[in-house]
Amino acid sequence: MPRHTAMRALVATFFALCAVPAFAQSSEPASPTSDDCMTCHADPATTRADGTPLVVDAKAYAASVHGQIDLACVDCHADLAKAELPHAEKLAPVDCSTCHADAVTEFKKSVHAKARAAGNTVAASCVDCHGMHDIRPAKDPESRVSHFNLATTCGKCHGDDAVIARAHLPGGNVVHEFEDSIHGRALTKGGLVVAPSCASCHGAHAIVASDAPESRVARANIPGTCGTCHEGISQAFSRGKHGAQLQQDNPSGPVCIDCHSAHHIQRAEMAAWKVDVVRECGTCHDESIASYRDTFHGQVTNLGYTRVATCADCHGAHEVLPASDPRSPISAANRLATCQKCHPGANANFAKYDPHANRHRRESGALLYYTGHFMDLLLLGVFGFFGIHTSLWFVRSWREVRARRGAGKSRTEARKTKGDQSGHA
Repeated sequence: MPRHTAMRALVATFFALCAVPAFAQSSEPASPTSDDCMTCHADPATTRADGTPLVVDAKAYAASVHGQIDLACVDCHADLAKAELPHAEKLAPVDCSTCHADAVTEFKKSVHAKARAAGNTVAASCVDCHGMHDIRPAKDPESRVSHFNLATTCGKCHGDDAVIARAHLPGGNVVHEFEDSIHGRALTKGGLVVAPSCASCHGAHAIVASDAPESRVARANIPGTCGTCHEGISQAFSRGKHGAQLQQDNPSGPVCIDCHSAHHIQRAEMAAWKVDVVRECGTCHDESIASYRDTFHGQVTNLGYTRVATCADCHGAHEVLPASDPRSPISAANRLATCQKCHPGANANFAKYDPHANRHRRESGALLYYTGHFMDLLLLGVFGFFGIHTSLWFVRSWREVRARRGAGKSRTEARKTKGDQSGHA
């Protein structure tokens, strides 16, 4: 072997023997383990400077969705991966998008995220709904966002009057209204999994303000949202006049919440609701409700009774059609059958009755129009006559009272004078 070759081999062997391993060259500390973290965070005495406890329930975390997959503390608290313990009190916010990118992307579109970006710290964040170290899967009955617990979770803000006032939340205490609704009672008291909860209508993460076109509860989208459960009614509504108005982008056309409300939805069979819905129809059909109130049907419902026909009994509830449509229950061909639902003995002549005749309009019929005027004049005449009669009688009574008082005074004075004369005698 040449001398220079042997020398190079000797030098290479020397450096190889003296080389420092790569891991020994690093001065970075190893990541703290979860056990390292729990050394402090399992101790109830561990608090912030302001006294806020920083205890982590090890059992709750072990039962959580993160604990089930052995997620380490530093997997979420990434800024502690190379930190020395004890760490600084203020840590960087946990970035949930590291694992839940799609959910966070949807959340950023929501009214909650926009409110937080505008500086409203009351607005909900991930931990406000899901929890922190005790997060359970949504299908877990113990989860804050399970179907049966979601209304309570949303109620921490939307059911707290103090939070509602401080954050200027729209709609008022909607959770209280929901709890008293047919949906809320079916969910909390009936335990029906098919009963809707908050996310059923508003969505889970991308909750958008109701005035946004893409919102699930925007006026144009409400029939579709309600139709996810009430599909048959949604189809009937779309075939009716109201649904046609919506399909023609007519903003004046009513949707589900105009008649049923948004959160305080009641059973349609309840007498109170049947009476109230007549008033709701009148908010749009003011002339029809005025003429209806003049009839026997309207007078009875105005007293709070529902044993007579209301709007839906004649016009239908959801598939409301004009009288010119042959399918309408008030069309010429179907009117008698509609009347016979309450009046079995009704005949064709009976069905000619006009339930919306307006006595103030001659178009409703000359007989009704002039009879109405005659009744007005008769009423004025009767009250006028008795008013004049009462006034004259009052004047006469007043004069008689004065006359009696005068006569009584004269007799008193006469007796007094007679007494004085007797005394002098």
